[in-house]
Amino acid sequence: MRILFMGTPDFSVPCLKALIASEDMVVGVVTQPDKPKGRGHKMQPPPVKETAEAAGIPVFQPPSLKNGAFHDVLEQLQPELIIVVAYGKILPTYILEFPAYGCINVHASLLPKYRGAGPIQWSVIHGEQETGITTMYMEEGLDTGDMLLSEKTLILPDENAGQLHDRLSEMGASVLLRTISALKSGTLTRIKQDDRQSSYAPMMEKETGKIDWTAPAEKIHCLIRGTNPWPVAYTWYGDEMLKVYKAHCGGAEAGAPGEIKSAGKQGIVVVCGDGMTLCIEELQFKGGKRMPAASYLNGHSIDTNIVLK
Repeated sequence: MRILFMGTPDFSVPCLKALIASEDMVVGVVTQPDKPKGRGHKMQPPPVKETAEAAGIPVFQPPSLKNGAFHDVLEQLQPELIIVVAYGKILPTYILEFPAYGCINVHASLLPKYRGAGPIQWSVIHGEQETGITTMYMEEGLDTGDMLLSEKTLILPDENAGQLHDRLSEMGASVLLRTISALKSGTLTRIKQDDRQSSYAPMMEKETGKIDWTAPAEKIHCLIRGTNPWPVAYTWYGDEMLKVYKAHCGGAEAGAPGEIKSAGKQGIVVVCGDGMTLCIEELQFKGGKRMPAASYLNGHSIDTNIVLK
């Protein structure tokens, strides 16, 4: 089968590699344009581009797909199936309708829950105990197409979004290959999504990581896990921004929300809105390095009279 792959970030790479290793032919890869990164603003290719070029597959990086801009390439490649994995742009109707076998998307949630750009992070932030991968036929709505196959996995109690991302990206490749196999054998069943059960997972923003210490300790713990590695949970220690990468819930302590109760080898213990505590294990002050709280405390002191904001 002639397959056109559309994807951009690291999450897409295992799916692309699985297709390259399969019996099908990846006739081309579509990805976002290179972007400047780092202090030197050097142009950086998307991970999918690097993977495709290493395999000798033609790469296309159209700045826009609107108004038939990509139609000539479709005519040239003649894909029978389009696979989309975290591409990052809405596909116009002319692309959705071009391949004989349609467009199939690999989505990192158990649809219809967590439609949108940030399903992995928001599932952790909201304290979900399980998530998974869903493949679906694409339509013009946002992740609203008919579901095909899915696979569930537990979200581990201390797992952060980055760790879950890596597990789901590998799972996505497995579910994708099973979906294509079922498509070929004619055993693929389309399942309508129940819009009443749907939820939306918007793109993450830096402000998403702001810690509200009046919230319960477990909720803050989920926020810290769900925003690691980006945008990272943060709070204010006086006038200094303090990023929090890792923490664990502790016992009950009297005090105001955000009040630092102690700072030592176990970390920095802070009172939360439900009267329980959160112990900060890994942190970074602005201009400093990310490090264990215990290492930071070896060379710095923490004022226990300060209430984090």
